[in-house]
Amino acid sequence: MKSILLVDDEPDIANSLKVGLERKGFKVDAFSDPTEALTKYKPKAYDLLIIDIRMPKVNGFELVREIKKVDEDATVWFFTAFEVYYDEFKRMFPDVDVKSFVRKPISANELAKRIQDEEIKERKIQ
Repeated sequence: MKSILLVDDEPDIANSLKVGLERKGFKVDAFSDPTEALTKYKPKAYDLLIIDIRMPKVNGFELVREIKKVDEDATVWFFTAFEVYYDEFKRMFPDVDVKSFVRKPISANELAKRIQDEEIKERKIQ
């Protein structure tokens, strides 16, 4: 089973994706408050972090920067309804290669398929 941390400031999105992904067999901790997600973060507990970029108080890039201080090997996918911020990402994380940017809206089924497809690719590479 794949363990996922999902952070999106829209509670409806966070909860619906959590429920949908759990129905597909994933274990999901979902938060709509990035500061709460950070305080409850458990290093090495997640196979994948899916973090919204645009959030109040702490944006997704800032949240990941803090998480990487305690869990440098965390695999991160950024979630956004807006354009992809590759340039901003590279400025903030010059040494980090992000696996994926996920465009919203996306259904839990589509997201689960994408996660499973990525797992298959990783297995083939190894």
